[in-house]
Amino acid sequence: MRIRFWGTRGSIPRPGPETVRYGGNTSCVEVRSDDGTRILLDVGTGAHELGIALRDEAAAERLGGHLLIGHTHWDHIQGFPFFAPFFERGGQWDVYAPGGRTQHIEDTLAGQMSYDYHPVTVDSFDAAVRFHDLREGRFECGRVRVSTRYLNHPALTLGYRLEADGAVLVYATDHEPHSILPLDAAPGAEPVHYEDRRHLEFLAGADVVIHDAQFTLGDFPAKLGWGHTPVERAVDYAIAARVGQLVLFHHDPLRTDAEVDALLELARERAARGDFVPDVRAAAEGETLELPRREAAPRREPAAVERVPSALLPKEPPRASTVLLVEDDPDMTAVLRGALEPEGVRLIHAGDGESALAVARRDRPSLVLLDLKIPMLDGLEVCRRIRGEGDARLRRVPILILTGNRPDERGMLEAFRAGATDFLTKPVKPTLVRSRVRGWLLRRLPEA
Repeated sequence: MRIRFWGTRGSIPRPGPETVRYGGNTSCVEVRSDDGTRILLDVGTGAHELGIALRDEAAAERLGGHLLIGHTHWDHIQGFPFFAPFFERGGQWDVYAPGGRTQHIEDTLAGQMSYDYHPVTVDSFDAAVRFHDLREGRFECGRVRVSTRYLNHPALTLGYRLEADGAVLVYATDHEPHSILPLDAAPGAEPVHYEDRRHLEFLAGADVVIHDAQFTLGDFPAKLGWGHTPVERAVDYAIAARVGQLVLFHHDPLRTDAEVDALLELARERAARGDFVPDVRAAAEGETLELPRREAAPRREPAAVERVPSALLPKEPPRASTVLLVEDDPDMTAVLRGALEPEGVRLIHAGDGESALAVARRDRPSLVLLDLKIPMLDGLEVCRRIRGEGDARLRRVPILILTGNRPDERGMLEAFRAGATDFLTKPVKPTLVRSRVRGWLLRRLPEA
């Protein structure tokens, strides 16, 4: 497997004399397997130079491959309208991205290229371009097995695990830890949050992990909810998941080459203090990594992925899911209604714990948004009672806790023991609520 970096920057391009070594283009990574399968991970501005290189190296009829887009924020799709192979006859390209419940990926990308924003539309492509909506699961690109996992970002976002030629690459960018607690954790300590432990499963045993490392723990209080990883936690993930090589990625546009050097040194010092020491480097535009072919099976499988056999979403819209909102504050209820009703969900409401249980038993929701401080019964007691229900579907329903204070480690563990699935801290950003709810509903789609 051969990996080449065409864009390493996050948020916005940053060309100039201070970003020459690590690069100023936004996210784009090229992967080629031994059988010739070509995969592009994101199509930020780096895809422009990649497209020219591909056009120049091959005859038009041989141009083709797979584009795996983590999410559709601008820095990950800015190069899409300028990707030269789309305008070459005979090419065949498959484009994959997280699917929504109300809009398909081709509609999102076509919107970016409407005449209001761009002089050429998707209808002008000469190559055959096919679009595929994804959720968590697994599919094949040629002989490359691709597994997907939701990341924590203010847009529906997927990470990609590629397995081919006996090697494993994981691409996990634009991801915020569900919890950074405890702040004084030893390097490689097991995370407190269940979703962070699932993230480790996804990275487990990979030869190379390309991971978001845009911030530091010092930056993090001011960047909470932006959807990015402190470099210290990226290192902790690599240690705990026994990753061969960690590549720091999605460099902040404000960081110069010298500042990325300092970040890399910080990461290497932390890695050296773990009970397993991964190789750590910072992604640099133009750099190539070669993973030798191995006949042995990968060291570990991400076990949770086995529960969803296919990542490909059907084109027909799913039936509306029911979300139970348990909240006694009318202003917060209005905010959450405004965030979720455009998603096409059926939103039902309860203002106290006793009513919440009655409504849940009657309507059997697909997801519960549950405030901790409500009348009659508090949120944790509602959790416990739902988990003790005789109805198996209700016992398994995801419960997202709404809390006014970010829980400490003890409070988080208590909530998990009560049956909570995840946390959202008030004041909640509508974008973060939407992406988190979308992800949980799409995970449960086979049961709907």
